[in-house]
Amino acid sequence: MQLLSVKWEKNINKPLYQQLYEHIKNEIIAGRLKFATKMPAKRKLEQILNVSQTTIETAYEQLVAEGYLEAVPRKGFFVCAREEFLYQPVKVKIQKKIKFRPKVATYKFDFTPGKIDCSMFPFKVWRSLYREAISYDNRHLLIHGDSFGEPELREEIKNYLYQSRGVNCTREQIIIGAGIEYLLPQLLSLLGENKVYGIEDPGYPLTRHVLESNDKKFLSVAVDSEGADIRELENKGVNVMYVTPSHQFPLGCVMSANRRVMLLNWAHKNKNRYIIEDDYDSEFRYYGRTIPSLYSLGAGKKVIYLSTFSKSLIPSLRIGYMVLPQNLLKKYQKAFSCYASCVSRIDQYVLAAFMQSGNFIKHLNRMRTAYRKKVELIMDLLQPYRDKIEVSGEKAGLHLLLGIKNGKSEAELVKGARSAGIKIAGLQNYYYLKRNNRTVPSLILGFADFSEENLARAIKELIACLGV
Repeated sequence: MQLLSVKWEKNINKPLYQQLYEHIKNEIIAGRLKFATKMPAKRKLEQILNVSQTTIETAYEQLVAEGYLEAVPRKGFFVCAREEFLYQPVKVKIQKKIKFRPKVATYKFDFTPGKIDCSMFPFKVWRSLYREAISYDNRHLLIHGDSFGEPELREEIKNYLYQSRGVNCTREQIIIGAGIEYLLPQLLSLLGENKVYGIEDPGYPLTRHVLESNDKKFLSVAVDSEGADIRELENKGVNVMYVTPSHQFPLGCVMSANRRVMLLNWAHKNKNRYIIEDDYDSEFRYYGRTIPSLYSLGAGKKVIYLSTFSKSLIPSLRIGYMVLPQNLLKKYQKAFSCYASCVSRIDQYVLAAFMQSGNFIKHLNRMRTAYRKKVELIMDLLQPYRDKIEVSGEKAGLHLLLGIKNGKSEAELVKGARSAGIKIAGLQNYYYLKRNNRTVPSLILGFADFSEENLARAIKELIACLGV
């Protein structure tokens, strides 16, 4: 047997049992130790290799544990089938230069909507709360918690919603999830089959994507200066209407009081009708009083309220939530009680502590002030061009809508801006049916993540490249 004839060279930098284990394993993999070969007895191998029986026993046990050897009582150790060990890692030749690498466009200025000012994140406070969370006293956070979200966080959200949005609910009605992308598919499943969904047109592209991915039928509903045209719902057979009433995306308008009443009345006419209210950035209103939520007006019986901390804190936190009406809550508890929460308990703990300490409100006030100053700066810079540039949506949110009256098409405006190193999207991108009835070509101007200095430079260069 080759194992017995091998010259044993001991390596002082590696344990003897490991050297023996590796040698036998390699012999088996190489096929030099055949299937069903009986291994030497420990006493005999001790004499040949001049190592202790303990070393041999440890090596054999490791080989048995990994399946290279089989221990047969009162008979000894035998080699297992070689076919099980034929896998060898494939050596891949790494190219020094990768060809056909897709080019990623870079821009001097990026007005893509949906971004936030990360420089104002309360790093010091958050770091302190995180250190507190990662402590022995909070070791319970290391195991699964409430599948619907941490009770402490749901309690804080309940209090915040009542004070800021007039949403009167219990904490049990609040479901925590990893953003709208996670919560919305659950909601679609909860509402059942054969539902026809209405979506705002123009509207948030992700909503359409989630509906399409879940094979749900949806119809677009036109949006004008008063919000979604509720009169279309009856004719189209819609069962569930998805709206952004407090700050319509992307037009920036507020749903009028008349449309709100019409929408609530429509929902109450049929027990199978619901409204999904996406209140994605209601924290940021700069002029006038806060717009009441649909949930508060409808007493929450027909309205499912959705919101997130992506705009108010950071997108990567991945914490969103929905408030379910009582009748849907019972169905949800039955259908999803076996699911584990998809949001870290530690992150939930930190956010709850952040809100409970009053730091969340302080942070919102700071952000609101900073964003309002940016809006005012933009309005001042655009003031000399008001005969050529119409501005709307300036009272709330993190983007503005610019109507450009210089004879160029929307596509020409976008192309001209990108040629100048400025990324900006046209309103047409957000329409589903491409039925834009606006007579003025329009651009979406996201401004949140600019410093005031960079914002001033970006606006000036944008004006220059648009040719107004």
